[in-house]
Amino acid sequence: MTTATVRVRTPATSANLGPGFDALGLALSLHDEVEVTAEFGGPATPIEVTVDGEGAGSVPLDERHLVVRSLRAAFAELGEQPSALRLSCRNALPHGRGLGSSAAAIVAGVVAARALTGLTRHDDALALADRLEGHPDNVAACLLGGLTVAWRDDTGTARATRVDVHPDVAPIVCVPSFEVSTEKARGLLPDAVPHADAAANAGRAALLVHALGRRPDLLLDATADRLHQHYREPAMPETFALVTLLRAEGLAAVVSGAGPTVLVLATGDEAGGVRALAEGWDVRALQVDTRGAVVEYATA
Repeated sequence: MTTATVRVRTPATSANLGPGFDALGLALSLHDEVEVTAEFGGPATPIEVTVDGEGAGSVPLDERHLVVRSLRAAFAELGEQPSALRLSCRNALPHGRGLGSSAAAIVAGVVAARALTGLTRHDDALALADRLEGHPDNVAACLLGGLTVAWRDDTGTARATRVDVHPDVAPIVCVPSFEVSTEKARGLLPDAVPHADAAANAGRAALLVHALGRRPDLLLDATADRLHQHYREPAMPETFALVTLLRAEGLAAVVSGAGPTVLVLATGDEAGGVRALAEGWDVRALQVDTRGAVVEYATA
């Protein structure tokens, strides 16, 4: 029987960033941490799961836990299931707020399983994480850190590339007290959009990559969206009211992922002004996470 323990730290992520629907993602300096101990070759025992922080008391503590499901999927792909698993989660990412909590859990499980079987690189982790999440934008940023552009190739396999973010970019998140499920938000999107809207978004998404990397002064124009955000307004009117207010003040505000959190891509010390406009919201000045998922080995 062999036993191994790994710790995985995964960042929050904001997807879409306005016009980059299901393609762009940004890793943020807010993290979940999981510790996984796996035994191989011994007698099968029930799984042990503990959760502290966000989700404690509400997420399942058995095989239904998302990190556990991701661990099992990754072990299955690698052809080896442990006989025993112990999982300890310390969560800082709010759930159901559009900050990539499910992506962080999925990436943690996939990366931990790979590390426990001796794989230290993330090369093949994205494809499985994408299949589990259903879209690659959040998981790509969570894996790689920084700004990521994600896509699926002609075989349907997820791929991504990382882009360095200009040091002047200072993300601010406005987190509300209410949740909105990703499924509900995506369910409001139409099956087709006007060609003019799609063309406008293609240009703004390209501009946004340039703005985040080299020209932060263009962020307000670069974050304009006509493809998805306004369709979701009925699910989170407070979010859209805040986005509209912030943008009227010249701030590059967007819906973070499927919402309801608002992301501001600021370029200076603007957190105080955002707090004044976002009264009643949990306003946090963050940084861009440049490391992505980080693995540490420990002695069990």
